[in-house]
Amino acid sequence: MTISNPVEDDIRLKNIFKEALSEVLEDRQDLFAEIVMEALEDFAMVRAIQEGEESEEVSREEIMQLLRGE
Repeated sequence: MTISNPVEDDIRLKNIFKEALSEVLEDRQDLFAEIVMEALEDFAMVRAIQEGEESEEVSREEIMQLLRGE
């Protein structure tokens, strides 16, 4: 019986994970693109919220007038 070396096990596990991730990225490019797109949308939403928090407040009526094109 062979006693395994934790460092070698770590290296083997990393290689298996890298291989699996590489296969997923190759086989499911659509999934990867969707994940990246959602992350970008989340980033943009956070940025918009931060900008909104720093801008001056306007009344509901002012917003409705803009939406109606007045």
